[in-house]
Amino acid sequence: MTSGVSVIGAGESPYTRHPASDTTTERVLADAVRRALADANLQTSEVDGFGVCSFTLGPDHAIDLAWRLGLRLRWLMQDTNGGASAGTMLQHAVRAVESGDASVVVLVAGDLMDQQVHLKMVAEYNRATADHLVPLDMLGPNALFALLTQRQMAAEGLTRTDYGRLAVAQRAWAALNPGAVYRKPMTLDDYLNAPMVAEPLGRYDCVPPVTGADAVVVAADERAAGTRRARVLTVSARYNSDDQTGDGLVTGLADCASELWDTAGHGPADVDVVSVYDDYPAMALAQLKDLGLVAGGEMPAFIAERLATRKLAVNTSGGQLSAGQPGSAGGMHGLVEIVRQLRGQAGQRQVDARLGLFSGYGMVLYRYGACATAGLLEAAE
Repeated sequence: MTSGVSVIGAGESPYTRHPASDTTTERVLADAVRRALADANLQTSEVDGFGVCSFTLGPDHAIDLAWRLGLRLRWLMQDTNGGASAGTMLQHAVRAVESGDASVVVLVAGDLMDQQVHLKMVAEYNRATADHLVPLDMLGPNALFALLTQRQMAAEGLTRTDYGRLAVAQRAWAALNPGAVYRKPMTLDDYLNAPMVAEPLGRYDCVPPVTGADAVVVAADERAAGTRRARVLTVSARYNSDDQTGDGLVTGLADCASELWDTAGHGPADVDVVSVYDDYPAMALAQLKDLGLVAGGEMPAFIAERLATRKLAVNTSGGQLSAGQPGSAGGMHGLVEIVRQLRGQAGQRQVDARLGLFSGYGMVLYRYGACATAGLLEAAE
């Protein structure tokens, strides 16, 4: 799929660990939509397509939020796939614009995520969690991904120092991003000496929940002719790729990779900037491997030579590990960063980027993420 469709605007409602008492999910979603439309120099009256992903919007739905935003639409979708929501919604939005079902589509994801909301969500994430994990006193996913990280360490010859180099590099990127929640420089000693959460995961291996939202504006290329935009080359997705029978070290992106590169006419070596879903360092590495950016058995050298040195620009926003995980917007965060990089809007962290790759991973059904999406975008004018 090499489309004539681009992302022409992006916005992010500021992330915070401590939202004001009057903060609501509706407000942070609306704020991100307004910022994305302003970035695209469009009015709400010009939007005729809308997609939303949120864990905490209820009892409202996409149509309720659209009404509150004053949107009159021809195309509407509500996604529930969390960390994979950006790819899921973008894939559908591109088709909607190509087919003429909509001309300007706004996609938004986000949540109010204070401690009470977070604890309720992880306990009631789905029926499998409530029935099988909560009775084991495994509240939240940290213990699950600690086991996965142990397996990855054994399979790839990784140590805590290797994961620490990834986290430290992302914190260095975050120091250049005024929107990141955690910007204070972090050393490898800081990482290694942090309190243990679930061995081998320490404090800086676990993504911090925040409140916030991200949005993008999708339209046909001719709508933004003459302006810098991020053209969508391809989006690929897999759902239930291993039927929950795998060991978690391989995501659905492994099935997406060849389709993604073949359709776009590029390979992993062509990519200038990458955003991978990083709820844990192990999952960031698994996605980089599945997408072909590093081969099995080469991870320690890859981390030391490409990630720690930041020669390969990965998660230049700081990723969720430093910028924060705003609920379902965690899946949109990486796409917004790629769009900003390709449009030259990344400020001090700007890299020389013509081709950007984003990936999403999410919806831990019982063992591991059942959803995986990835997309390639290129800078265009």
